[in-house]
Amino acid sequence: MSDLSESARVAELRLGGPVEPWSRLGFAVHESDDGPSVTVAGLRFRFVDDAPASVESAVTGWTLVGATRGTDDVDGIATRWIDEPTMSPAPENRVRVSSIDHIVIMTGSLDRTSESIDRILGAPRKRVRDAGGGVRQGFHRAGDIILEVVERPDLDPDTAASLWGVVFVVDDLDATVAWLGPDAVSAPRDAVQPGRRIASIRREVGLGLPVALMTPHVR
Repeated sequence: MSDLSESARVAELRLGGPVEPWSRLGFAVHESDDGPSVTVAGLRFRFVDDAPASVESAVTGWTLVGATRGTDDVDGIATRWIDEPTMSPAPENRVRVSSIDHIVIMTGSLDRTSESIDRILGAPRKRVRDAGGGVRQGFHRAGDIILEVVERPDLDPDTAASLWGVVFVVDDLDATVAWLGPDAVSAPRDAVQPGRRIASIRREVGLGLPVALMTPHVR
């Protein structure tokens, strides 16, 4: 287990896909020398020329904030490190997202990936959940964002970890779903977490990774 007093934080996900679907959905695009990006509740999505990581997700890697741990790989996830970034005001999105609930990581081995996250990010695993059907989930916290590591039985145990999807928190899920419309997002349904509801952005929208919208935590 890591003895680091503070975990690394996720500053950025890199997507090997186009930015236009995000813009059409109501997210403001920022152009810079590093290419186009969209910032959602402090998490930047940077669009790069890399080939998509997989058919399911175009996330090709992440950028972490914290003291460099001497690695550019977290159990197969391409990793960059930066010092504390200087945050310039991000353009306002039409889709109002209050926070990032969690980032989903797929893996063939929950224990192996969790060990890497603990050792390299300084973010120990908090708990494990048996989701049924041979699926296990492990939960870490990197800064304000939960990392949900999912072990799938259809993946070989040697399969490396990969960044798969993200869940946004919106204060008014019904209003957001109504504004986006049924062609863009599913109807809200009960989430696994008691008292919360969730809706999924449809794959046809083309965001490049699975994205869901969720109600806030129940206090």
